Amino acid sequence: MNPIQLFDTESSTYTYILAAPGSDQAVIIDPVERHWERDLRHLERLNLKLAYILETHAHADHVTSAGKLREVTGAKACVPSGCGIPPADQQLSDGDVIRFGAGEEITVLHTPGHTAGSMSYLWRGNVFTGDTLLINGCGRTDFQSGSSDDLYDSVVGKLFTLPDATRMWPGHDYKDQAVSTIGWEKEHNARLAHKSKAEFAKIMSELNLPKPKLIDIAVPANQNLGLPHGA
Repeated sequence: MNPIQLFDTESSTYTYILAAPGSDQAVIIDPVERHWERDLRHLERLNLKLAYILETHAHADHVTSAGKLREVTGAKACVPSGCGIPPADQQLSDGDVIRFGAGEEITVLHTPGHTAGSMSYLWRGNVFTGDTLLINGCGRTDFQSGSSDDLYDSVVGKLFTLPDATRMWPGHDYKDQAVSTIGWEKEHNARLAHKSKAEFAKIMSELNLPKPKLIDIAVPANQNLGLPHGA
């Protein structure tokens, strides 16, 4: 039942493939353009057919391969509504359920803050949090309609209400960490654990992070599922 976790070293992005016994259908979360062939090889080796491609948000640090994978496999591309990705097959809203395989269900959780449309995905005791919640950290909130207040509410008011044993799989990692749990993050996350909303807002306002190098290329491309405009 463990997700297949794949990594892009340039953007420190995690991609996930979800599959379960009893079916040959699979779902991929946050694929990266330069690795679309790698991801297809994983599916082929495991005799899996891609049913859905899920994006957690319109990424600013890498280009997605969602459009390319859809072309090659016929899978449906599903994106958060409010992220400005009109070519997708399905615009997702909070509480939606994605069904695949032999009774598998992925629940869509709207977790804005990093971007206004950011989503997390809950499947079999695993939550895939994109840039909303990272291991011992969180995504930045200073662009793409980001909001520290919204991110705090998304994490503390929604993700931290999941069972403590829920495994948390982040969209990025910069410190050789692969997976955490909701219980650990509630107690130890450096930015959010035992912090008030005002304390968290102060932490986020003082980060002074540089602009993502690819933002001017990646965001427009990702709003077209990573394909050239007009394609």
